Amino acid sequence: MRSEYDVIVVGAGPAGSTAATEAARHGLDVLLIEKRQEIGEPVRCAEGLFKDGLEDFISYDPKWVCAEIRGARIYAPDGTVLCFSQQGDGAAGYVLERKLFDRALVKQAAEAGSEVYVKTQATGLIIEGGVVKGIKGIRDGKGFYARSKIVIGADGVESKVGRWAGLIGPIRLVDIESCAEFMISDVDVDPGCLELYFGNEVSPGGYAWVFPKGNKEANVGLGILGSRFNGVHPIQYLKKFVDKRFPGCDVMQAIAGAVPVCDVRHRISTGGLMLAGDGARLVDPLLGAGIMNAMISGRMAGNVAAQAIKSGDVSSQALQKYDVQIRHGIGKAIRRNYKIKQFVVKATDSQMNKLLRSLQKTDIESVPVSKIYRTVTTSGLPAIKIIKAFL
Repeated sequence: MRSEYDVIVVGAGPAGSTAATEAARHGLDVLLIEKRQEIGEPVRCAEGLFKDGLEDFISYDPKWVCAEIRGARIYAPDGTVLCFSQQGDGAAGYVLERKLFDRALVKQAAEAGSEVYVKTQATGLIIEGGVVKGIKGIRDGKGFYARSKIVIGADGVESKVGRWAGLIGPIRLVDIESCAEFMISDVDVDPGCLELYFGNEVSPGGYAWVFPKGNKEANVGLGILGSRFNGVHPIQYLKKFVDKRFPGCDVMQAIAGAVPVCDVRHRISTGGLMLAGDGARLVDPLLGAGIMNAMISGRMAGNVAAQAIKSGDVSSQALQKYDVQIRHGIGKAIRRNYKIKQFVVKATDSQMNKLLRSLQKTDIESVPVSKIYRTVTTSGLPAIKIIKAFL
């Protein structure tokens, strides 16, 4: 490892790997570090990803696809089912083998010219004159200093980089989901269909999901909004759900974690530093999806880093260009879905039943899943229409 780079990226998930790839393709000297010893481990993700736009970031490889998704079923508390189906050829999305997907993204960053180090942890920032100038870290038990013109923090929901820079503080309970997930086997599931279950008995302030992974396996999990916590751990809710939906199944793995479901932050950059992905809390607050937003923000950060370095200006003012791009890009959907989430999490089971029953009356089954997703996230649907749907 050298002592000086153009860009240092902390965290080798989808946001960090994409940022490193983009910066390296601009001809910059890039260091990408990951504190864990294996890329993509541990997996703390339902592993679902919509197909639209994915090939802008990485070419399809069946090695990291467990299942191709062509439909979805949404269940109301009373059992009312709303079905979506993808018409024509091709899938609407994928259930990933996430560790292989993450490794493919890191390989792409390395092939673009980035230096990649695992078991390398950032322990602080080098800050001079209010501008970030690099990182302090530890590798093989030894401390090191690595200077850079720009640092990109992509170190997940618990982002230490964001806290050190003063950009990220404590998260409100109303803006975080506590999640639990089991990987189960020997289950009878539709291999091409997602299942989502709503209801306060299932998951207060959130929903439960079933994502097929092929070979009679599935990721089954749920999230509970922090402000709705009633003393019962999400894993207890999950056990109850699994016992009812998949009695007698084998649980091969259990994971737990937190997912930010926030509005867009005012600033996710400062002099010499930008935050990307979950580290910038850029998760879709309605769906809890974060992979695509992570890659989009990573690419934006890598591009802005290259422009700033080439212009010789990495000041806070110069890097505000990144904040503007986020707000005018994925920030629009995040803000809109945050408003919708505020109404959805307050809905009673009775209101949710009424909503799905009313939607059943439309010819929604013939509408492609990808079109439904795009409509919900990009149409600019006014929040008042969501309220009226519940009444």
